[in-house]
Amino acid sequence: MVRGRIIWVAGPAVRAEGMLGAKMYETVYVGEERLIGEIIKLTGDIAFIQVYENTSGLRPGEPVYGTGQPLTVTLGPGLIGSIYDGVQRPLTSIASVVGSFIKRGVHVPSIPLDKKWKFTPTVKKGDRVEPGDIVGVVEETPLIQHKIMVPPNIRGGEIVEIVDEGEYTIEEEIAIIRTNSGEEVLKMYHKWPVRQPRPFRERLDPVIPLITGQRVLDTLFPMAKGGTGCIPGAFGTGKTVTLHQLAKWSDARVILHIGCGERGNEESEVLTKFPEMTDPYTGRPLMERTILIANTSNMPVAAREASIYTGVTMAEYYRDMGYDVLLVADSTSRWAEALREISGRLEELPAEEGYPSYLSSRLAEFYERAGRVKTLGSPERTGSVTIVGAVSPPGGDFTEPVTTHTLRFVRVFWALDPALAYSRHYPAINWIQSYSAYTETVARWWEENVDREWSKLRHEFYQILRREDELLELVRLLGPEALPDYEKLILDVGRMIREGFLQQSAYDEVDSFCKPEKQVKMLRLYVKFYRLASQALERGVPLKNIRAMKIIADIIRAKSMIPNDQIEKFDELEKRIEEEFREMILAVSTQIVSR
Repeated sequence: MVRGRIIWVAGPAVRAEGMLGAKMYETVYVGEERLIGEIIKLTGDIAFIQVYENTSGLRPGEPVYGTGQPLTVTLGPGLIGSIYDGVQRPLTSIASVVGSFIKRGVHVPSIPLDKKWKFTPTVKKGDRVEPGDIVGVVEETPLIQHKIMVPPNIRGGEIVEIVDEGEYTIEEEIAIIRTNSGEEVLKMYHKWPVRQPRPFRERLDPVIPLITGQRVLDTLFPMAKGGTGCIPGAFGTGKTVTLHQLAKWSDARVILHIGCGERGNEESEVLTKFPEMTDPYTGRPLMERTILIANTSNMPVAAREASIYTGVTMAEYYRDMGYDVLLVADSTSRWAEALREISGRLEELPAEEGYPSYLSSRLAEFYERAGRVKTLGSPERTGSVTIVGAVSPPGGDFTEPVTTHTLRFVRVFWALDPALAYSRHYPAINWIQSYSAYTETVARWWEENVDREWSKLRHEFYQILRREDELLELVRLLGPEALPDYEKLILDVGRMIREGFLQQSAYDEVDSFCKPEKQVKMLRLYVKFYRLASQALERGVPLKNIRAMKIIADIIRAKSMIPNDQIEKFDELEKRIEEEFREMILAVSTQIVSR
């Protein structure tokens, strides 16, 4: 129905009059071409609307049609493997209708309405169900079993009808529930407002690590399932490649990659490479557990602002099925710029660097939707949403507003360093600036499942790196010769750690992924070398003899020479280290005695 008429247009912002009775965040169709928009401000009967499509040619006097509903996403079988824009329009399906150049005003269902899915019921007639209960399952892909749940906004009741096992479209009725207020029809999909978090039963502590296979992340700055983190860094420091590694190798069951305002060439690389990637855990195509949301920098800014809410709502949906979901957003800085542009069009008073005063609260709303939870309904399930956002501060300035506010709401900070990137040290994670608040919470998992000395080894390993950083400052001032041998040894071991442990090639077949057991073996190897080298210095072994040890090169090369399925070779390497130091100390002792 017609609600009002356009009276003012400024980029993605439109002002319409005659909108009495409209609601905040109501979805509307703007103009004769019915462009999708959302009401973001109401003043009397005048509504301010952000339009999610190009507004070129839109003019005053055109109608605005109301829907009475907020911006929602469609949740059901068919999400996995899809490529959407910021408001869940399926780009592949739209391209098949109108060609490669997408026209505005095109309306295509978010998930296929005519495709038949094999539905297997898990409840029977007469059973009582509550919100979140699983009533049946559908094999969405060979990797994901899609659980059809009673939507959280439908009250519990008795199953009056349930279909038999068979193939159905998502539009067909699969069950009828009798509630106190009448009968509710269930289909294989439902809609959910993107700005409203989905409910859950209980929030759990983040005690299980998200294994990424990247040593500097898993060992030094671990992420927990259900945790929040950010990767800030200047242009060219490797944010995108790091996020790709997380998406490919992390042990989450479902991956959501949000391209939020990135350059078209970067997004095209994601859209072409992800369908070709293989899931390392199953050998199946990676897209069988991945959803891509692409909103490039030349697409409407309003859709960019909505994209992260669209993504996190779909992530919560799969969390409610009991899956661990990883959501990566690249980048939240571009999202904040869209927020700033829309705020400017609405003539709101700007805060720091032109961003709206509500920037921090919007960031908080987004990151607070992460978490590991007990879901609603039965059978009892535990799921998680882990959120990692890339931040692109201008000039790598971490004091700018988006980075500063983001750090208030995340518990893992992976700082990318331009100096490391320019020296070809990848991933360019600065191990002095970065931190993780989950180190203590995930330590028990590492000690129970991998190695009970993990915390002790990690602490000693990290102390070497911190001490090396302090000594490098002295070396810059005084030169290396001003240091005693035991401090020169720290510099030598620090260099070994940087080259052999912290550096990791995303393009090396062996080194691209390092499983937890291998990481601990490598950790133990470097700590053992440092301990034995320190003892050797105390026993009178010259530093030059330690530096000349041939096994040092083998230790550094072990990361790419020893595969994940042959980690017993690290035990052999450790024995060789012990033998070489034993022989070296014995030789020095013999020389002392002979004198």
